[in-house]
Amino acid sequence: MARLSDLVAYCDTRTRRAAFKDAPGAWNGLQVANEGRVTKIGAAVDAGVEPFRLATAAGVDFLIVHHGMYWDMPRLVTGPVYDRFATLIRGNCALYSSHLPLDGHPEIGNNALLAAQLGLRRRRPFLVRDGEAIGCVADARLERAALKTKLETLYPRVTAIECGPARIRRIAFCSGAGNSAVPEMAAAGADTLVTGELREEWFNRAQEEGLNLFCCGHYATEVHGVQALAAELARRFRLPWEFISTGNPL
Repeated sequence: MARLSDLVAYCDTRTRRAAFKDAPGAWNGLQVANEGRVTKIGAAVDAGVEPFRLATAAGVDFLIVHHGMYWDMPRLVTGPVYDRFATLIRGNCALYSSHLPLDGHPEIGNNALLAAQLGLRRRRPFLVRDGEAIGCVADARLERAALKTKLETLYPRVTAIECGPARIRRIAFCSGAGNSAVPEMAAAGADTLVTGELREEWFNRAQEEGLNLFCCGHYATEVHGVQALAAELARRFRLPWEFISTGNPL
């Protein structure tokens, strides 16, 4: 058993929560408290009634999520919003959200871990916002076909737009939605992007600029950070942890 305040303090420091200016209303950090003690840690990508039900049923009383509850607050606490709060409170489950801090972290961030999956290292920052890098770029010397094959072994569905060089030199990583990443690839010297999802319009840009774009799923590319933070927290405080999967195919 550990104190909730100790886990929150560790997460705030490890993710450098205060350094990131996130989307309006994102509210990184502790979003819902519990009675003050933690016996089991959970990790999930999204806040929602179903992941909360699964977490509390598994005995989780500290749940780390990437996408928190407060994107468009204030909202009336009725309907599904009430159900979310009620599920957490009835299950005595605290909720901790870490969005951009867990995209950009150089060790346990989604993008650093995406690169590591491919045997690559985060070499330089990418998508710098308010002084903090959200994505990363890695140098690579590999065939495009080999990258595609590797990604297809890691992710259930990969959409490949192969308009760039067959011999890849530099890969940019942007987990989740990569729409803001494509316009910044040229400045970063990247010929290839590994991301979660893209709007249809970027196909033309890829043709015009000779880019490789690999979309591996928004959800699938953002499981890594919460899992890494939960595992590290579990080791630090000697607590069990569990990944709460909803099977989101998007």
